[in-house]
Amino acid sequence: MKILVVGGGGREHAIIKKLKENPKVTEIFACPGNGGIAKDATCVDIGAKDIPAITDFAVENKIDFCVVAPDDPLVLGCVDALEAKGIPCFGPNKNAAIIEGSKVFSKNLMQKYNIPTADYAVFADPKEVIEYIRKKNEFPTVIKADGLALGKGVIIAQNLEEAEDAVKSIMEDKMFGESGNHVVVEEFLTGPEVSVLAFTDGKAMVPMVSSMDHKRALDGDKGLNTGGMGTVAPNPYYTKEIADTCMETIFLPTMRAMNAEGRTFKGCLYFGLMLTPKGPKVIEYNCRFGDPETQVVLPLLKTDLLTVMQAVHDETLSELSVEFSDEAAACVIIASGGYPKSYQKGCVMDFGKAETLPDVIVYHAGTALKDGTLVTSGGRVLGVTATGKDLETALQKAYAAIEEIHFDGAFYRKDIGQRALAARK
Repeated sequence: MKILVVGGGGREHAIIKKLKENPKVTEIFACPGNGGIAKDATCVDIGAKDIPAITDFAVENKIDFCVVAPDDPLVLGCVDALEAKGIPCFGPNKNAAIIEGSKVFSKNLMQKYNIPTADYAVFADPKEVIEYIRKKNEFPTVIKADGLALGKGVIIAQNLEEAEDAVKSIMEDKMFGESGNHVVVEEFLTGPEVSVLAFTDGKAMVPMVSSMDHKRALDGDKGLNTGGMGTVAPNPYYTKEIADTCMETIFLPTMRAMNAEGRTFKGCLYFGLMLTPKGPKVIEYNCRFGDPETQVVLPLLKTDLLTVMQAVHDETLSELSVEFSDEAAACVIIASGGYPKSYQKGCVMDFGKAETLPDVIVYHAGTALKDGTLVTSGGRVLGVTATGKDLETALQKAYAAIEEIHFDGAFYRKDIGQRALAARK
């Protein structure tokens, strides 16, 4: 089988490495891929949003199956375009990807179908937003751009001044472009956060191992918000009892709600959850695998990934037993100095023995090949993942591997997984 994976980050590298385990897979292409992915797949210089070029490439190269991984091409209808040409895909079509593409849509869906989430209001006029926030006078308050914003479209305002700045940035300065035409203002929820990815074919829902993300750039959850500086799985706060509650009150109701709206969701549905004192609530949905959550969840998947993805496409997921290891996994991101603001590119990397250590996988997120040498090309450069019998072991192995890796300006958090370890005590 010839496989095409759309995307070029750490998540896509994790998917490609897992797909390679299937003996039927003879060739994998990545659009556009990256320097590290080039070791595991043939990288094609086509951007993930260039849907006509992706479709032409897939047809010309007789691709047997395609995995569309990032949010942008999914929301733009990449799956629709490929399937119209007879190429089976893993990923939701455009009318289902709206669950991430529009926060207004997803909040209204949850309200309509009684899926627990934060109280909210939707606005198209900046003056009305400020008036509403001023009248409510509840801080912190959460302000979200309606559309996609590279995972950065959420601002938590601690006071009125910050709220006014946020509204101006999103709605008037258009820092996220058209995504800021509407905003959602939400109540601020408290409690442990949990990420749960789930395979669904619109008929069955199979949650994967839970995980805990670390969004802030610096130790102690300080610094700016990032796309994620590391993650661990499973999440100790996510007990069997809570998992059962989520299945009954959130996961299955979401699947049924999308079916009822004529927007059947087939692919990976990501649930960002807050375990509040009043029970689990949805913070956000994503229409795809999370990044870097994928880098800890897929190494624990025992069932063949391509088989699962094909079952999702064929709507036969209920006939498959999807199994996960009962081990733990930890992923620590090594980033470029200055991330998430401006950072240097083109730094040469030395991996030492990192890639040969047992139970360690080095996923490439922002790397490129320059004259045959791997150099940095992004803010989040590498995701160093390790598995172990428990979280302590996985973390020890991941940090031991990180000590082997060097490039100018490299930095990483030293406290990934510490909250999870504390929660178990």
